[in-house]
Amino acid sequence: MIDRRSFLAGLTLPATLGSLGCLDPERASLCLARARAAEDDADFWSEIARAFTVDRSIVNLNNGGVSPAPAFVQEAMKRYLDFSNGAPPHTMWRVLEPERETVRQRLARFAGVDAEEIALTRNASEGLQICQFGFDLEPGDEVLATNQDYPRMINTFKQRERREGIRLVQFSIPTPCEDPEEIVRLYEEHITDRTRLILISHVVFLTGQILPVKEVCALGQRRGIPVIVDGAHAFAHVDFRIGDLDCDYYATSLHKWLAAPHGTGLLFVRRDRIPSLWPLMAAPEERKDDIRKFEEIGTHPAANTLGASEALTFHEGIGSTRKFDRLVELRNFWAHRLLENDRVRLHTSLDPRFSGAIANMEIEGVDSTALYSWLWREHRILVTVIRHEEFQGIRVSPSVYTTFEELERFCDAIEFVLREGLPG
Repeated sequence: MIDRRSFLAGLTLPATLGSLGCLDPERASLCLARARAAEDDADFWSEIARAFTVDRSIVNLNNGGVSPAPAFVQEAMKRYLDFSNGAPPHTMWRVLEPERETVRQRLARFAGVDAEEIALTRNASEGLQICQFGFDLEPGDEVLATNQDYPRMINTFKQRERREGIRLVQFSIPTPCEDPEEIVRLYEEHITDRTRLILISHVVFLTGQILPVKEVCALGQRRGIPVIVDGAHAFAHVDFRIGDLDCDYYATSLHKWLAAPHGTGLLFVRRDRIPSLWPLMAAPEERKDDIRKFEEIGTHPAANTLGASEALTFHEGIGSTRKFDRLVELRNFWAHRLLENDRVRLHTSLDPRFSGAIANMEIEGVDSTALYSWLWREHRILVTVIRHEEFQGIRVSPSVYTTFEELERFCDAIEFVLREGLPG
């Protein structure tokens, strides 16, 4: 049996000129090269998809929440876990725990920072709360955030409001926004002489909006205000390096876009900022200058963190730029098709400078919670419902294992609702 790939491989240039409708050899060669590249690309992503052990009876379009790990990442973690249980005081503490240093070094190299500036955490929330609780604040001091930052981080500051008398200041940002200067202007506009901290999301969890983190960090440095960056949805998703942002504090989860074992994250703290930042859990005084003071959480599994190193290998095998381009391609596949209907609204820019895999979609006249429930109940399509004071919608976030056929099923379901309405 001759498949399409074998057919293309067996073609000779003269034999294909007529079928290409072109007598120009150079143009014909270009056409063939593009066809073969497309075939190679499809094969590549098919191999990536098969690396995951996901349940294909479910169309998982909520990879922004937490990602499945590739099979060999799961196998590595299980191997480390089995070894840990041989004699944990020795195998886990004395053998595997020191190996976490290699993971620290690899993550730092990938992020473009020093290994002594990377703390290994359990998730973005832990890293961010280390920073949010780690600064000494006085009653009346202000912390600045948008009304689209992650609820757990907002609640962290609100607890400090109730307990210590500080003041949380929140402001609205445009949705979507394709003017980075406007975002920076809004941050600056809300700074007062009492502002002591700024929180910014690198990628907004509600819409996938990429914010101008580097410019806001520069603003904070000019005004002498520390900026904490929530990178939960950016790391291993957006094509960037932490070292290029010139930031002082950056926290992320590794079980989202890196597809590492669940319960893994990292916190970057610039070396000269480490001594003045209090850890979330107490550390001995001699560790004041040591990034590891932020890892004082008691007994914890080494297996998860060591598995993250395998996930980094998988990510680097794809390549950051190629991965981001693929995620944009998947997003555009469903978004462009559905936008042909005037009732579909996107709360996300499709410009790859301002968003990647994540997009927020609304159907005018359809309740997003009801749509979310119907998609799951009738089609086993998993998305995220978003209800914000300024907009609503469903958040759609495919990943590298997502197929175009799965996105077609999603589009078919949405187009049914557009034609027939949402069944009661």
